[in-house]
Amino acid sequence: MNVALLIIFAFLLLSLYLGIRARKGKDMNLEQWTIGGRGFGTLFVFLLMAGEIYTTFTFLGGSGWAYDKGAPTFYIISYGCLAYIISYWLLPTVWKYAKENHLMSQSDFFVSKYKSPVLGILVSLVGVIALIPYLVLQLKGLGIIVSEASYGSISPTLAIWIGVIAVTFYVMVSGIHGSAWTSVVKDIMILVVVVFLGIYLPFHYYGGIQPMFEAIDKAKPGFLVLPETGMSVSWFVSTVLLTTLGFYMWPHTFGSIYSAKNEKVFRKNAMIMPLYQLVLLFVFFVGFAAILQVPNLEGSQADLALLRLSIQTFDPWFVGIIGAAGLLTAMVPGSMILMTASTLLAKNVYKAVSPSATDAQISALAKYLVPVIALVSLYFTFQGGNTIVTLLLMGYSLVTQLFPAFVFSLAKNNFVTRQGAFAGIIAGVATVAYITISGTTIGTLFPSLPQAIQDLNVGIVALIANIVVMTVVSLVTTRTVNVNCE
Repeated sequence: MNVALLIIFAFLLLSLYLGIRARKGKDMNLEQWTIGGRGFGTLFVFLLMAGEIYTTFTFLGGSGWAYDKGAPTFYIISYGCLAYIISYWLLPTVWKYAKENHLMSQSDFFVSKYKSPVLGILVSLVGVIALIPYLVLQLKGLGIIVSEASYGSISPTLAIWIGVIAVTFYVMVSGIHGSAWTSVVKDIMILVVVVFLGIYLPFHYYGGIQPMFEAIDKAKPGFLVLPETGMSVSWFVSTVLLTTLGFYMWPHTFGSIYSAKNEKVFRKNAMIMPLYQLVLLFVFFVGFAAILQVPNLEGSQADLALLRLSIQTFDPWFVGIIGAAGLLTAMVPGSMILMTASTLLAKNVYKAVSPSATDAQISALAKYLVPVIALVSLYFTFQGGNTIVTLLLMGYSLVTQLFPAFVFSLAKNNFVTRQGAFAGIIAGVATVAYITISGTTIGTLFPSLPQAIQDLNVGIVALIANIVVMTVVSLVTTRTVNVNCE
């Protein structure tokens, strides 16, 4: 066993220890297990949200896209900053309403606002379906990181199995408390490792960041600007819009809002989190540095850029540190996803169809569903070959369909009815499903349209379909109710 693999396993054991120890002295009822008894302060809420946002995508997807796509990669920085600005006003409102109504999941919010358990079931199913590719993203990344950083001494398949078993165990035992404590180690690791790599590698190979970009521009003219077609300016803007709206619609991110002890937590985080986006710049620098040093990585192989360049550059012990940091970027969000998906199915699906189920039964079912969801995700992990960013964008297209009904629910006079919300989400999700299965783009649907419109992110089509159907159905059902009342 090489030194890199020993270091990776040492951090795996540390995360498992922290995850299990986190439950000490706590009665793990459903509220403690899922939202930490609403007692987390600014630091833990920050770490949880950062843990969910800065994942294997930060490590592999960001550098992989910088390596493969060039300038379009910078959309990733843009949407996060916009979402954090919105969060200053949005999240305190959600937290206050959730506390007053004793909510514990994203679906609870929709059920309470629209007085419809059926809508809660739909929101839960959409959330779980979107979370599966997000969890697959983490597992694929985990396998790549451990296998590459261990110099191939452990296969991606075995690495994924070991990681899933560890995460499943501590999630069942400690819930969100385990995720929070593991996030502490993860955030320290990723900050140190990513910032170091992003500065060291460009200077080591090119003599600086500017010389690196000059060398890339000379070797690949036009690579560092948005193309005129495809991932053009209109694609960039529409993708930023889509992902900004969907940012807090991820069920595990939405649920973590409830864990705060007061609303001031979110305003403090809204000032800090945009600065944390700068970490992504250093990830991109690593991907750009790899273009000329580790050439010919194509397709999903581009996600290996950071690790291949690191292995080429550093001694095995430091590669082990990099691999350990990458491992934690998969385990923290993976644990939150497993916990959230199992809670949605137990509390908002099973409870809705079996109202007589007790809180203790729902709590037990949520924990038993964790390994089930893990196994389902493993199945999809070992199928297909999508790149990490593609998986993330697919999930975003789904969860963004919850945004219209959500944002209108915050209005004092919400014209959207439960029927309208339900129909809009169905229309949006059906459009996303068709687009994903058929590989459709706006250009293939409407080839005669101007290029700028053809290049729009196709998820916008689903969002427009959602809003139109939601509006029409709401107006019709409101009129029907009024007629019946008369």
